[in-house]
Amino acid sequence: MQALTVDPSKAQSLQVEDLADPAPRDKELLVIGLAIGICGTDKEIVRAEYGWSPPHRDRLVLGHESLGQVVHAPDDTEFQPGDLVVGVVRRPDPVPCGACERGEFDMCRNGGYTERGIKGIDGFGSELWCVETGYAVKLDARLGRGGVLLEPTSVVAKAWEQVYRIGERSWFEPTRVLVTGAGPIGLLAALLGVQHGLDVHVLDRVTDGPKPDIVSTLGATYHHDKVDEVAGRLRPDVVIEATGATTVVFDAIANTGCNGIVCLTGVSAAGRILRVDAGAVNRELVLENDAVVGSVNANLRHYRQAAVALTNADPTWLESLLTRWVPLSRFAEAFTAEPDDVKVVVTLDGESR
Repeated sequence: MQALTVDPSKAQSLQVEDLADPAPRDKELLVIGLAIGICGTDKEIVRAEYGWSPPHRDRLVLGHESLGQVVHAPDDTEFQPGDLVVGVVRRPDPVPCGACERGEFDMCRNGGYTERGIKGIDGFGSELWCVETGYAVKLDARLGRGGVLLEPTSVVAKAWEQVYRIGERSWFEPTRVLVTGAGPIGLLAALLGVQHGLDVHVLDRVTDGPKPDIVSTLGATYHHDKVDEVAGRLRPDVVIEATGATTVVFDAIANTGCNGIVCLTGVSAAGRILRVDAGAVNRELVLENDAVVGSVNANLRHYRQAAVALTNADPTWLESLLTRWVPLSRFAEAFTAEPDDVKVVVTLDGESR
């Protein structure tokens, strides 16, 4: 079979290579790979800024945003040949820590976890792959190739869960949310906000291209002014921050409503120095009972929440997020950004869109 592999220790070492077909072990599915989504983490791995290959190997099969179709399933499971499935990315550490022991491996305490396509385990960027039945999520067949959005949707499902858990420390009936960033994470966070019945506002820098229309079609409001101006007017109950831009992060924190919650899902680049009035930030957080929380990754519960959210979404809207489809043979194109990109997908079954 062909697979998209990389040496995480060497920049620009991405290539397609022939590997032996996998053989499923007990309680594993054999899956035909249909597609993988490409995100910032994949690009960091290709630049040798992040990522770890499996033990005793130099190369890692890339791809953590998966979509596949079951070829073979054990008899005593819910899965059948033909089912659309996605593989869960993270695996608990072998010790395990208390969180991993209870299925909350997205909150691992000691860092001993592994992640498919990222840290120590091959990913899903191959024509065939195997996955344990306990780490596979079956999708509604009507989702079709929109199912490749499940992994990023699981990330925002966890973010929203964190928001509600924190909010319920007291009376909590949010009405307005501001999402900063209209990439895939931001747009999917906006989708869940709309599904929660909130007044959703999305802020991004661009003024043209597909993003404003995608937001409008969702029934949300698009903004492109400065964060402090937009948030200052809206005074949102919740901010889902999906850019990782340091100025955006602190402007969002400073401009929520009382008891506001800011959930950070974007990862900031190190080395950026920013002058911040730490006393003012502290004063506002304390006097307004505000909260700031970081959220990353997802466990099986969040994947299942995400599957429900995608099933309930307008399939045409989901399709609009998938702006570019690149066949495996032209994989390099997926790692070169184009102006109208939202989500770029590599197809593994020879088809392009």
